[in-house]
Parts: sequence; structure tokens; C-alpha cells
Amino acid sequence: MSPRRLSDLLSALPFPYRHTGGDPEIHDVATDSRQVQAGALFVAYRGLQHDKHAFIPDALARGAVAVVGERPREEIPLPDGVPYVEVPSGREALAWLCAAFHAFPSRRLILIGVTGTDGKTTTVNLIHSILTAAGLRAGMISTVNAVIGDRVYDTGFHTTTPEAPDVQRYLAEMVAAGLTHAVLETTSEGLAQHRVTACDFDIAVLTNITHEHLYFHGTWENYRAAKARLFELLKTSADKGLPKTAVLNAEDPSFDYFRRIPADRYLSYALAKPADLTVEALRFEPDHTRFQLRTPVGSIRIETSLVGEYNVANILAAAGVGIALGLPLEAIAEGVRRLRSVPGRMERIDEGQDFLAIVDFAHTPNALEQALRTARRMTSGRVIVVFGSAGLRDVQKRGMMGHVAGRLADLIVITAEDPRTEDLEAIMEAIADGVRAEGRVEGVDFWRIPDRAEAIRFAVELARPGDLVIACGKGHEPSMCYGTVEYPWDEREVMRAALRERLGKGRELIRPWCHLRQARGSDGSIPQGI
Repeated sequence: MSPRRLSDLLSALPFPYRHTGGDPEIHDVATDSRQVQAGALFVAYRGLQHDKHAFIPDALARGAVAVVGERPREEIPLPDGVPYVEVPSGREALAWLCAAFHAFPSRRLILIGVTGTDGKTTTVNLIHSILTAAGLRAGMISTVNAVIGDRVYDTGFHTTTPEAPDVQRYLAEMVAAGLTHAVLETTSEGLAQHRVTACDFDIAVLTNITHEHLYFHGTWENYRAAKARLFELLKTSADKGLPKTAVLNAEDPSFDYFRRIPADRYLSYALAKPADLTVEALRFEPDHTRFQLRTPVGSIRIETSLVGEYNVANILAAAGVGIALGLPLEAIAEGVRRLRSVPGRMERIDEGQDFLAIVDFAHTPNALEQALRTARRMTSGRVIVVFGSAGLRDVQKRGMMGHVAGRLADLIVITAEDPRTEDLEAIMEAIADGVRAEGRVEGVDFWRIPDRAEAIRFAVELARPGDLVIACGKGHEPSMCYGTVEYPWDEREVMRAALRERLGKGRELIRPWCHLRQARGSDGSIPQGI
């Protein structure tokens, strides 16, 4: 990217600021001092865990030539000759500065944003598949990866929208690669923390809003308002000749709330209620779903390897984007057909066993309920679920998830899911309270096994021919957090190893990362099973 003058970047800020010092050439914009290179503009803000103003000396030592921050210059140990810009919000400034540095790439793309509690990643993948099936050159940024042509980038350990510098860089790469459309998964944290601010959206999609992320937002109303920011961005985004469209779930309790947010066009979808996009002749099979898709421009037969009612809803949401773009119905159907699976979403693990084994990302009460209801349709045997609940996250959902499992699963194994610095036993006890409230008896039809690898192995050993074992909560995530340390983790490989052991193919495969068992967490404990 060509260097830009600091003053040129600052002209993009939509709020007042105070600039003292010179006007150097800027060769990059960074907020992580470890990534600063010569000629960079360093942006500091007060974070949840760290105050990035403390890293200004390190950024300068690495070559930063100017600093943006939220504190008055007098409070910062800054050399006299270094330009400094004081702003009300460092995070918001970061987004605008990064977008300006990359010449506002989203203004040269048709940009589709997807938000909601559950189903975002699958819906993003479906939309991307539909776009490419229609012959459009499209990229995507999800909480799993970024896809730009033939290049695929991992977007991080845990599922959230990448930081603003990465979002704008990915979009700029899409423009440079000649892409015309982009799909962006937008989490509530990403919206609240301005990671997609300065993105010019054309279509906004809502999957649903259920109980999640209250540890961050404080209240359900704040959580919903964070999601609403995506739709509010429609009215301030650049006009690219396409009606700004909101695609909404008519069966979600928040439908009316989102319908009141101004947009040029609204498209609704529903499985059972009247809506613009609906289904008829819905038929579920263990490994396929078939239905007739009804739209404002006609109907078409849909066949997909995705299973479950919630995936039908995700398909309707993605089809709504196709309708908004004026794509042929045949391209919509083909795009849905092409998407065979999404990493860590109802992903089958097959080692030749005589029962089904599935890994799914379900980590909210609603997602767990949908996963278990879908699992029930896939087998005539028992449903055995392994799950936990993350530490330093929404504590209320722990008991709720216990209730869901107690009602819908036959056998339940409670285990770890990123306990972080919380007491794992306390987390599991909160889940167990919900399970017991549904009449379950510990040691008879539910168990607590802290070691997640051992929990999965135990569930696999419980399985009889025709049963279904489903491990929920981690999905594709490549790490497990104990204390403050992220340890490598691959749920799919753990499940695969447990199955191979069950089939007599060798226990040693259950711990392909056994050297990590010597690594201690920040509290001195040794994480088990990773």
C-alpha cells in the first residue's frame, strides 16, 4: 500500500480531534505494538484487559512515527517531536484510519453483513457459495477464516470478527484481486468495538437473537442494540446503485425491533409464519434436507446435505440475499447444493464405527437445543452429548444449557470448554444443576469429566450400534483456554482418535499433543486432555 500523509488519514475521522505535531508519511496503521513497523501510525485505546497507551514507548521504539490515543498528550510519556492525535474513541478512530489507509475498499465492493446469535458462519458460507454459483467473484470473512480467491486465512483462536486493521486489509486484498462482492460475519462484540465501522454495507442479514454474550454487553437490550448497529450502518453507507436491504427472520422475537430500522427494502423469511421467503414440502432425512423454496420471484426445489430446521432458516436467509441481488433461482439452488458442510458445524466424523459421531459448535442454549433436536432426527438410537460452558462468559446460560441437555439427550457428559481463570468444577456444577432439575441422576444418565478428551472418549465408549455421539461447544476452534494460556486443540481430531481407539486402532492417537500436558496454566494447574 502506498504511504499516506497523516493529515489525509485524519480527514476521514467523522468526529472532532486534537492534532499536535507534524504531518509524516504513514506506511501502516497498527494497534498491536508488536506488529509496528517503520513508518507506522500507532493507535492506542483503553481496552477490556489492557490500556494500549502503556505500549506507546514500545511502538515508538519499533518505528512508529505518530500516535493516536484517547488520553491527553500531557498524560503520555511522548517525545516532543512525535505527532499526537487525541480522539474520543481510539477503537472508532482505528476503523476509520484503517479504511482511509486502504482507500475505503468496501466502497468498491457489494458488501453483505451477517449478524445474529447462532447460524452466522453457516449463513456466510451459504451466501458465498450462492454468489460463486452465480458466477460472481466473491470473498468472505467469517469467524473461521477469510477466503479471497484461492487464498484462505485463519482468522483467530476464538470466534469473533477480526480487528479493524485485518478487516480492512482483507477487503483491500479482495479489491486488488478483482473481486466484486464480499460477505462479512459481524459479531456483537465486533460491532460494539467498531471492528466493522467504516465498512459500507449494502445488505444486512439477521439470523436470530438468543441468550448469549451478556458477560460483555451487560443486558440483553444492549446485546440486541449492538446487533442493530449493522442495520443502522446501512443508512450511512455509500450508495452503490443497489437498494440497501435488510433480510430479517420473521420468526425471531426481535423482528419488529429490526424492522423499524430504516432501509430501502426489507425481505423476511420464516419456516412457519407468512414471509417473503418460505418453505413447502419440507422433508428431513438423516443426511439430507429437501424442500420447495418460495420467494417473491418464484419457487425452486432445494436439496442440501445440511440438516436441521435451523439450517433451513440459514438457507432462507442466504436465499434472501440472492433475491436482493437479483440472482437467478437456479444459482441460489446450486449454491446451496454445493455447500456440503461447514467446519465444526454438525460435522460428521467417520472412522467406520457403527454409530454416528458429530462435532458441532453449539455453545448457546438455543444452538444446543437445535443441535440435539436435529441429532434426534438423525438416529433411531440414543443421543449422547458432550458439552461444557466457557469461563468468564455468560454465567446464566450454564444452567439453561443443562436444562436443554436434560430434556433432549439420553446420556450427558459435562466437561470443560475454555474454563479460562474460572473454577472448572463450579462451572460444571452450574450445568449439572440444570441437568438434575430435569430429573437426571448423576452416574446413571449424566457424568462430569473435567478432561475434555477423556469426556469424548467416555461418550464414544458408551455408544451402542445406531446411537449418535455429539460433542458441542468447540467446533472448529483450534485452541482451548486454561488460565490465560491458549493450548492447541482440535475437537475433530480428538473425536477421530477416540473412535480409532474404540475400533482397536491404537490408544496412542488419543493424545497427539501429549507434550502439552507438561505445560502449566497461569494458576499452576496442568490442563488435562490437551
